[in-house]
Amino acid sequence: MHNPVEAAAEAARRGGAILREHMGRVAPREKGPADLVTDADLASQDAIQQLLTSRFPNYAFLGEESSEQERSDALASGKPLWVVDPLDGTANFVHSLPSFSVSIALIESGQPVVGVVYDPLLDTLYLAAQDPTSRRLRVSKNGKAISVSDCAELKRAMVCCSFRPGVKREDPEVGQFLNILERSQSVRRLGSAALNLCYVAEGCLDAYWANSVKTWDVAAGYLIAKAAGAQFAATDGSDFDLWNPKLVVASSEALKQSMLECLNAPPV
Repeated sequence: MHNPVEAAAEAARRGGAILREHMGRVAPREKGPADLVTDADLASQDAIQQLLTSRFPNYAFLGEESSEQERSDALASGKPLWVVDPLDGTANFVHSLPSFSVSIALIESGQPVVGVVYDPLLDTLYLAAQDPTSRRLRVSKNGKAISVSDCAELKRAMVCCSFRPGVKREDPEVGQFLNILERSQSVRRLGSAALNLCYVAEGCLDAYWANSVKTWDVAAGYLIAKAAGAQFAATDGSDFDLWNPKLVVASSEALKQSMLECLNAPPV
């Protein structure tokens, strides 16, 4: 019987190897305004899908590059579900800029039970899964345990954000950005939602928010950050919803509340 944790890690590394091979020689196309896709995205997803579906033929598969019909069928199947982003951070990848990743989650009963995020340039694998003996969530970076920072104050926090492709100056996230920029220690926009969540998990970032990411961007990173002690909410303060991931994540409950107050305050 195949182990889904080992299979997810192997699949992520296989997809990452394809990304390394394609880097610097891709021709991007637009899925929408400023929203890019490359042959590398497609090749990475094909390799990941082949590995996972061959080992787990009774599981469903949902990838960023799947068709709308394939996504609909996967969600309606009721089966354990692989949720895959074969290249999170495509714009960075196209420009040969570090900070892109492969993200793989296994969803059961609507919630992730395995999360793997792989940075192919640094050969770094983040992994979260339930320990089969203790039933506790375990989280690691290249096999070593990680945890969130001890930051509890926004003025001390290194914060990261994601904007949707084609963001306009009048969009709400621009006002949110200005609020956080004024009140935090520093703000970054790095380009890979999956890695942003992993950076919160290991304490490199203290908080992160996003209004326009998709489930495949964050499913694996959500489990990794949660297992490392991160606190989650929706940007309006309600409970975080993996299937509508407008998210705030922070290293502590106090910092999460400060982030929510700042994000929902009138623009400065």
